[in-house]
Amino acid sequence: MQFNITFRQFGASDSLKEYAREKVERVNRLLDRAGEAHVVLSLERHLHHADITIHSGAWVLRGRDKSDDMYASIDLAMDKIERQLRRYRDKLKSHHGRERVHHRHDLVEQLRVRHAVFELPDVDALTSLAEASSSEDAPKPVVVPAQPAAPSQAAREVRATHLTVKPLTVDDAVMQMNLMNNDFYVFHNVESESLCIVYRRKDGQYGLIEPHAPAIAATGT
Repeated sequence: MQFNITFRQFGASDSLKEYAREKVERVNRLLDRAGEAHVVLSLERHLHHADITIHSGAWVLRGRDKSDDMYASIDLAMDKIERQLRRYRDKLKSHHGRERVHHRHDLVEQLRVRHAVFELPDVDALTSLAEASSSEDAPKPVVVPAQPAAPSQAAREVRATHLTVKPLTVDDAVMQMNLMNNDFYVFHNVESESLCIVYRRKDGQYGLIEPHAPAIAATGT
């Protein structure tokens, strides 16, 4: 298996690299088809983040977690991958070797979607600031023309990922979503020939968002 590791916001560590490699190779032995693994270890706000992605054929397994210790974060992320692998291991084996090539496969594979994550401003801090400025003890504010919101008070894009839209059935899209430990997944529905989204509902069930042509109202004579 090809293994890549990236360190962000802190220095590279050989011991962490070997620890992550051992964990990934243990999972790789359970896979029918060896693939590529990429591990991203980062330090954000004093928390150690581990993001591990393993490609096996057409399928992607992913686990992400964070803790106060990077070794523990790697363990937690790999536990998520192993849990989904045990759940879908037989189905993954049955899919390898009979991956269908859809007649629009080449066209669909070129389509990508962008998933961005935004960080909203600290609402509590802004509210406290507003209350303090309106208190009786505070000096009377000077009226000034309205100014555009400061960048610090606007939503800030934290990260963005580009996802390849794959042609799948609804059942396979749900499996891929779970293998990636995501709450949603965008795919090309080979049954309806449309771009769809499956997602995990709060009640534990799954939902499907699928476009359809508007109904044509009947006109009277």
